[in-house]
This record gives sequence, structure tokens and C-alpha cells, in this order.
Amino acid sequence: MKVTEVLDPFLPFCRRLLPSSLTGLSLAFLKATALEAAILAGHLLLYPTGLTPERRPPAPPAPSAEPDGTVRLPVRPAPPVVLLHGFIDNRSVFVLLRRTLAQHGGQRVESLNYSPLTCDIRTAAELLGRHIEEICECTGSGRVDIVGHSLGGLIARYYVQRLGGDLRVRTLVTLGTPHSGTRVAPLADAHPIVRQMRPGSEVIEELTRPAPGCRTRFVSFWSDLDSVMEPVETARIDHPDLLATNVRVTGIGHLALPVHPAIASGIRQALDETHAEERIAGGLTVA
Repeated sequence: MKVTEVLDPFLPFCRRLLPSSLTGLSLAFLKATALEAAILAGHLLLYPTGLTPERRPPAPPAPSAEPDGTVRLPVRPAPPVVLLHGFIDNRSVFVLLRRTLAQHGGQRVESLNYSPLTCDIRTAAELLGRHIEEICECTGSGRVDIVGHSLGGLIARYYVQRLGGDLRVRTLVTLGTPHSGTRVAPLADAHPIVRQMRPGSEVIEELTRPAPGCRTRFVSFWSDLDSVMEPVETARIDHPDLLATNVRVTGIGHLALPVHPAIASGIRQALDETHAEERIAGGLTVA
């Protein structure tokens, strides 16, 4: 796996100007920071477009009859894909990923919003479960795939692991999700849902409990340059009862995870897997 090399000639200069925690400044870090800033600016422009709930398309047509009277059953497509955004965000963060997934294989894609006033991951997970039941009823599909960014991935995992959602969720892909809790931005603890994302919280502790027979396949994308995950390895899923694949990416920050085309390609690959035993080989590198 290729990793961007550190700019050795500039390290002495950086050590004089920057705190010791930043003296490992690298070209990859600079690129990731610039990309994060550009994505943030674009996302702020798109944010108002995602404030309203998505309009759900009509249900698929009923089976039609052939001239000889036999019923032609519709071809069952791949499960619908549900996109779930992160903290204080909305469905507009998935504008590019949604288009990519919809064009690939013709899968039905739905982006869900949960209120920024949501104060409990458990409540959000229950609401997600109701949405998924509606989607399954509307589409005629027994299962769905979920892609969750940051907090969205944690909500989806709680639904799968603690509320019986593994009956409905075939594959859960998480992008920069604090599976073991994150220590970043301690001042944000004023918000109760942030406290639930801390290491050792009741919610995080619940997710460490046994989950025998869980049917869902998990794929977690985690980045070594994710500044929201502290430590970055917290975005990995390490649970003995879960069928989980952890995919390390480099050169990508937290905001870029649901936007970058390399990640979208990895998500498509994960959703296309037909056998739970298969693993995404190697790693993913973005220079």
C-alpha cells in the first residue's frame, strides 16, 4: 500500500513554528486539509437543499400478466441503499455518493434525515427502524443496505446490533464512525448525543456486548487523517461476534469520506459482495 512520504526537509522548520503534535506535518496532511476546506465550503452551499425530507418515489408496479395468462414476476433488484448522515448534518452530504450508487446497478437509493435536535442515539435508531420498515414495504424488498457517515453509522449499528435490525440490514457500511468512542472536541460535551459518542459511554458499552448470530455484514472505512476520530482507530469495528471488514484509507479527512470517488468505489465493491466470507483485499490509498 502506497503511503505519502513525509516532507523531511521541512520538518526542522515546522518544529520551530508548530507545536510538537504537528511536527509530523506531511504533504498528505496538507492535501487532506485543503480538500476538507473545499468540501466544507461546497457543503455549506448545498446544506439548505437537504433540510427537507426526501420525496419517496412511487412503489414498483405490480406483476404483469403475459398474453397467455401467466404472471411475469419482476426481477428482484439489489436491496435499496439507505444513506444516513452525521452529526448536525443532513442528506445533502450524500449528493455525489447518491448519484454514483444510483448509476451503478440501478439500485434504489434513499437519503434519510434525522433532526439536529436529536439527543439520544437509541431514539434515532428506533426512528431509523421505522423508516426502514416503510422502505421495505414500499419497495417490496425484505432487506436494505445502509451507508452511514460518522454518527449516522453509529445510529445504524445500534439499530442492527441492539434493536434487531440485522433482520433487515444486509450490509452496513460506516464512514468515519466512532465505534469505540471519540475524544475529540471535549467542549462539545454540552450536547448529550456527543457525550454518547465518548469512550466508555453507556451506548458505546452496549455495543461491546455479545451479539451472537448477527446477520448483518459490516464494512468500516477509517482514515489515518480523520481529525474527528481520536484516536483514528476508533473508526474500526472490533467485535468478536460481528462479521466486519475494516478498510483503511489514507490521505482523506473526515468530511471527504462520503464525497471522494475512491471511497465511493470501495462502497460499491462492498455492496456488490455476494458472499459474507469475502473480504476487500488490501487497502485503499489516496495520494
